[in-house]
Amino acid sequence: MTPSNPRQGTDRTPAPRSRKPTMADVAAELGVSRALVSLVFRDQPGASPETRERVFEAAARLGYKPDMAARLLARGRSKVLGVLFTARNPHHVDLVEAIYPTAEELGYDLVLSAAVPSRDEHKAVEALVGHRSEALLLCGPTISEEDIADLGARLPVVVLGRHLKSAPVDLVTSYDRPGAREVVDHLVGLGHRDIAHVDGGSKPGAPERRRAYRDAMRSHGLADRIRILPGNHTEEGGQEAARGMIASDEPLPTAVFASNDQCAIGLLDVFTRAGVKIPEQVSIVGYDDSHIAGLSHIDLTTVRQDVPRLARLAVEAADEQLRGVRQPGATLKLESKLVVRGTSGPPTQR
Repeated sequence: MTPSNPRQGTDRTPAPRSRKPTMADVAAELGVSRALVSLVFRDQPGASPETRERVFEAAARLGYKPDMAARLLARGRSKVLGVLFTARNPHHVDLVEAIYPTAEELGYDLVLSAAVPSRDEHKAVEALVGHRSEALLLCGPTISEEDIADLGARLPVVVLGRHLKSAPVDLVTSYDRPGAREVVDHLVGLGHRDIAHVDGGSKPGAPERRRAYRDAMRSHGLADRIRILPGNHTEEGGQEAARGMIASDEPLPTAVFASNDQCAIGLLDVFTRAGVKIPEQVSIVGYDDSHIAGLSHIDLTTVRQDVPRLARLAVEAADEQLRGVRQPGATLKLESKLVVRGTSGPPTQR
């Protein structure tokens, strides 16, 4: 089914601002039938991809959001939550595992869609929508805030582990700055002064952890020792940073705070292979406390995010939106906690 020709000229009348825009307003904006717009919002066949995109764009312009309760009643509840995650991120895998119990408790099935090097987040998200997901749980998404806002105009969205400024979606995350501050406090308490930070670039949580590292170093009178190395939230990023430190004319720092566990494990791998003793010569601290951090041969000191609680809050937030209990836009934050293991200790005399 294709739309009729849109009205020509400049005689379009925007939806009155004194009331909420309706599906009829969206149809009038495009010059198509209300039935066609209804098909699009009910995820029914009969409209081309181009038409669907135009309908969603018009709805976003007018500020129209379909009544979720009525929409689900009309199409029949699928009771499916779509979960986006990065396959190579152990923290995301932990979140997915923790999401299942609460989803089952509330009567939802899950559809998983992974972002991998050959499949970006946009494709992964559209696959979830195509499988009739009623709501989306996005684990640390890297797509733009504008894209997330567009998704939120189509269906309920809950973002885990990323701070957003204004997207009309629910956010469930940890307080990153206190966790990063605790890392620096721990290392300074052990006697470290040369503390470097391998950051996560623009990855979710990385800017907050980077700022917290700077602030904590300054508060300890170590502003002249601040050393930030570029990285990302991957093992490869940590490996590259470690090789750079080893090759540098500067002395190795006595401690390194990595922006996440994967990065820390990359550091640990390269330093160990190069004969650098951990933690005697270099202490390493990560962030997340993913399941790999506690393995006996890794034994990583790290900041623990309360994954079970994060997962429960995310599922409950999606359920509340679907039941019409409240409008989206809530921000739910949890405390984090430093977990001291074998990769941090007092610095040895050089």
